[in-house]
Parts: sequence; C-alpha cells; structure tokens
Amino acid sequence: MVSVTPEQADLLAICALRAHNKSVDWNLIARTCQSREALDIVLGGDLPEDSPIARRNQPVLREALQHLDDARARVAAECVAAEKAGARLVTVLDPDYPANLRFIPNLPPFLFYLGDLQERDARSAAVVGTRNASEDGLRRAARMARGLVENDVVVFSGLAKGIDTAAHDATVEVGGRTVAVMGTGIAARVYPAQNRPLAARILEAGGALLSQFWPTSSAATWTFPRRNVVTSGSTMGSIVIEASSTSGAKMQARIAHEHGKHVFLLKSLATREAWAERMIAEHRAVEVSELSDVLELLGKAKRVQKAGQQRLQLALAGL
Repeated sequence: MVSVTPEQADLLAICALRAHNKSVDWNLIARTCQSREALDIVLGGDLPEDSPIARRNQPVLREALQHLDDARARVAAECVAAEKAGARLVTVLDPDYPANLRFIPNLPPFLFYLGDLQERDARSAAVVGTRNASEDGLRRAARMARGLVENDVVVFSGLAKGIDTAAHDATVEVGGRTVAVMGTGIAARVYPAQNRPLAARILEAGGALLSQFWPTSSAATWTFPRRNVVTSGSTMGSIVIEASSTSGAKMQARIAHEHGKHVFLLKSLATREAWAERMIAEHRAVEVSELSDVLELLGKAKRVQKAGQQRLQLALAGL
C-alpha cells in the first residue's frame, strides 16, 4: 500500500467520516489537523477552531465518529488504488506539503500525486484560460509558458483542453517543469480523455500530476471549481490568457485575489471582457502586456518555502 504514517492515516480517516450523507468540512480539517495533538482532539470529538463553521461541523463530527471503522476501511481501499497508480501522498502534517498552499484558508488536507514535488515549485505561476480558445489565445498561452520557463518559473495549469493544454504543451516542449492540477482522482482516468497522452508527457518530462481528491474520484461538476482553488493556491499568481464571463478561469482570477495572490490579466483580455476590465479598475488584478510585468512581481522560491515551514512550526506549537 502507498506509504502512510499513523498520523496521515488518522487525518485521512477524519476526512472519510460521514454521517447522514454529510462530512466534516475538509478545509476546516486542513486548518485544524496539522499536529498529532490536534488529530487526537478531533478524534475525541472536538474541533480546535472556534468559528461558526466549526460550530456547525461539531455535531457532524461527533455523529460521524461512530462510523470511524468504516472511514478507515475507505481510506485503506483508496490507498490501495493510489499504490496501483504509482502515486504518493502528502498532507498538511508534512513539511513537504506545498509551501504556497499553506497560506490559503481553503487549503486541501491531503494531496495524492504522480511525479515529484519540488521546492522550486514555490516560484510558480498558473497559466489558465478558456477551453474554447482562439488561435491567438493558444499562441499567447504558449508564449507566456515558454517565457516563464526561460526565467525558471514552474508552470501550473489544470490539464483542461484549450489554454491549459497549450501552456502544458509549450512548457514540456522547451524542457520546463509543469504541474497539472487534476479535476479527478489520481487513480481515475485522466479528464479530458484527449489529454491522457499529455499527462504522460508531463511525467516523462519531470513534471507532476496533482490531485486533492480521493484517488478513485471521477470527474464531476463540483470537482473543477475545487481544482481551481488548488491551482491558485499552489502558485504565486494566476495569469489569465483568455476567458469569457462564464469561464472557470474567471473564477480562478477571483479565487486568486481572495487568496492574496497576484492576478495577471493579459491586455488583450482586458480590452475585450468587461469582467477583466472591472477587476483591473478595482485594483484586484494587474494588466500585463509583457512577461517582465509578471516576473517583477514574483518572489523567490526559498522565501516562500521558509515562510511555509514557519507556518507549520506555528501549528505544531499550537499557536
């Protein structure tokens, strides 16, 4: 079975708890279960966080703990599926949990992944946009990705068709590192099916596939907005190439702003889309026309990594 420590197993079991078709909020679990002591408190039926969401989840937790054995069985089955896929696990309990993710309030409690997680991933940007991209949009996405690679920036995207595919493809072609944040479980079929070869190329090129879902989870309408949260949270900022008012990339721009991340909107996008023009006017995003505009605002990977470790140490100290 995929290597799982006793603490990781307890964290996963808490995530798998269910009562009356309800589970404890995973973001709440991620925020509060970052130490052995915190896990013991939650397994005892209490939540360390004093907030409205914690108070709403308290009765769900206590009811669900009656089914802890079922939760542990679910975890065991999911870990077997992850092992068969060759995946590994990292959780909020671990020092190698992605540094950027530690700073968002809706961080996932665990990630299953293929490939390797690297410290250099801290200096990264998400290149995202519509699935129904124009030829100009695809060219701009590829050009942006290549420029990021030339400046030692890791390119994240969501493995969707359109802009995401162009960004991943261009990164691989020039020998850069790209991380695909999946909207499915790590052991499920890659979605969309047409990008299964791309997923394989990403791994062959030294990149990674990342999923915040149970390994066997299939694609669903609710999984893709959650994927946008992790794509934003894993990076220093999101670069939106092309997106309509109904695009998931617009949602990611909003999420990135809420995360306190940089939001970069291409000038060509801002001149065509009212939502983009409004975000810039309200100082929630920056209009960019050159790669240098992005690079100036990205920090250093080691600084982010150090800050993430400090955040974990605070959690371990119970602060």
